[in-house]
Formats: sequence, C-alpha cells, structure tokens
Amino acid sequence: MSAPSTRPASSVQRSLASIVLGFELVVIFLATLVIAFGPGAVLPPWVMLTVGGVVCLLAIATMGLLRYRWAYSLGWGVQAVVVLSGFFNPAMFFIGALFAGMWAYCMITGARLDRQKAAYQQ
Repeated sequence: MSAPSTRPASSVQRSLASIVLGFELVVIFLATLVIAFGPGAVLPPWVMLTVGGVVCLLAIATMGLLRYRWAYSLGWGVQAVVVLSGFFNPAMFFIGALFAGMWAYCMITGARLDRQKAAYQQ
C-alpha cells in the first residue's frame, strides 16, 4: 500500500491566474481567427495562425507553470502580447487592457488573500 500523497496548500493567486488565462485563451484563439481572416488582414493567414497558435501555447504553458514564481512574470508577458495584438486589430487594445486589468487585480487580490490565509493558519 502506498503512502497517502500530500498535496500542497492551494493558492488563491494561482487559482485566479489560471481562471484569467483560461478565459483569455478562448479570446486569443478567436482573435487569431479574426486577425487572420477578417477584413484588413495585413499578413498571410498562415503567419497569423502560427503566431496565434504560439501565443495560445504560451498561455497554456503558463497555466501549467504557475507553481513557480517566475511563471507569473510570464503571465504578464502574455498580457503584453495580447495588448500589443491591437496593432493588428484595434479592438484588441481594449480587450487586452481589460484582461491586463483583470490579471493585475487577480495578482494583487490573490497575493493579499494568500498572505491573510497564511497569517490565519499560524
């Protein structure tokens, strides 16, 4: 019989970051399609689909790596890329800013709740 596995305490910040990145992943995918095939497409569709696919994979990898502190910086990088995609579709400036704002709020609030939780458990 194997010993029961001990699971590390959950982090509110990690949960909130995963939620934001998960929703953002859907938006990145749909925005990639709009930028690639929508009116005013600047680059060939295969280029935009490749770039969008890489950004999707980056968001998925970030969700999986959130157990490491440096992955939160990677999450900020994803937010920057989404905002900068506004140069290809101006609506993405607004959408990217919304997600960056949600990311910032979740980072601040999640860290505060994790500190309170740690203080309560001591």
